[in-house]
Amino acid sequence: MACTRHAARSRYSRPVPDLPRPAVAVALPGTGSDAHFAHRAFGSACAAMDLPFIAVDPDPRRVIESYRAALDAAARSGPVLVAGISLGAAVAIEWAAEHPGSVSGVVAALPAWTGTDTTGCPAALSAAATAAQLRADGLDAVLARMQASSPAWLAAALTRSWRSQWPDLPAALDEAAAYAWPTIDLLGTITVPVEIVGAIDDPVHPYTVAEQWTALIPRATLHTITLDELGADPSILGARGIDALLPRRLPAP
Repeated sequence: MACTRHAARSRYSRPVPDLPRPAVAVALPGTGSDAHFAHRAFGSACAAMDLPFIAVDPDPRRVIESYRAALDAAARSGPVLVAGISLGAAVAIEWAAEHPGSVSGVVAALPAWTGTDTTGCPAALSAAATAAQLRADGLDAVLARMQASSPAWLAAALTRSWRSQWPDLPAALDEAAAYAWPTIDLLGTITVPVEIVGAIDDPVHPYTVAEQWTALIPRATLHTITLDELGADPSILGARGIDALLPRRLPAP
């Protein structure tokens, strides 16, 4: 598919009714990440719209279960806007498919794969390799190698989150590596609007996956960023995704 930097493409084939305004937004981090980064990604966009916001810190002993529990709890207060990054985006999509009446919309940033066979999934391979290195060499040695090979913004974010999840981090990474990503059939069942944000230059979260999700989800729109833009200001994810889902509230006269 052709793509343009900062482009947004919609597949809406006919007008759709407005959904209820969400009662709360819930942000789910990616593999090995934390609530701090999820807050930086989506918090400011929610604050600008006066939308209550929860950034979830994963329990490294049960990452997926902790995400789903947070969404279940949030849904008790009303419709949920779910925003997820990478693994968090996949959980957001699956939860939306299972709870269509509890979701007002989804922001799926940096999806990494489609389908349960993750043999060739770069994110799964990276998570499994990092878990093995952590068990063999320990946290400090693996952190040093990661810091030497990563952009400064990513190294800082992962250093903080990996230390906070130690010593359970290898188990969290193994869980992510074994995760079965949403299938083609499941993506076709999503009934709510979905804003997909893909990075054109991200080898771990291939842009072709973002394009595929956009083609498969009936009410999806694709937004394009670069990793440099994400590193300079993570709130670009909220600016692209949440701003597209919700009208900005005007100040009271």
